Amino acid sequence: MAAYDKADLERRMHGAVEALKHDLSGLRTGRANVSLLDPVTVEVYGAMMPLNQVATVSAPEPRMLSVQVWDKSNVGPVDKAIRSAGLGLNPIVDGQNLRLPIPDLTEERRKELAKLAGQYAEKARIAARNVRRDGMDNLKNDEKKGEFGEDDRKRHEGDVQKLTDSTIAEIDAAAAAKEKEILGK
Repeated sequence: MAAYDKADLERRMHGAVEALKHDLSGLRTGRANVSLLDPVTVEVYGAMMPLNQVATVSAPEPRMLSVQVWDKSNVGPVDKAIRSAGLGLNPIVDGQNLRLPIPDLTEERRKELAKLAGQYAEKARIAARNVRRDGMDNLKNDEKKGEFGEDDRKRHEGDVQKLTDSTIAEIDAAAAAKEKEILGK
């Protein structure tokens, strides 16, 4: 059976775009929003876990997030994870609660957020290129096994490249739109 599966490649590339959109949705520029902390993962119980699996996140005020950690022993790791997430938030520990004042958006902060959006986009581009590499490798293996002829392999390689180009264009468009929103241009 041929290892090349165009539907699987499309699904994986679509997944890279969806992951990017999810990450970008966490970059809120105005009011506090609980999805701001969605990309944060915490090292607890010997594993990396999403923040929402060890704590409750709420937005009690427009410029304040509150994180209520369920297990008192996890307050330190949650504090550390939020500080190191690159979101520019400095938690204030209050027992098992962490209060996160959302800083005003200065020009410097806007540039930091735009840079972070660029990093998310680059990770998505790398994921799309890895999917392309897997597809090309599968085509070469299928040709060696005799599943495809050289002409079929080249035709399918063209399809994989077109899929990659359209995925990267979609990633670039999403990143540019978010950067424009952050910088207010």
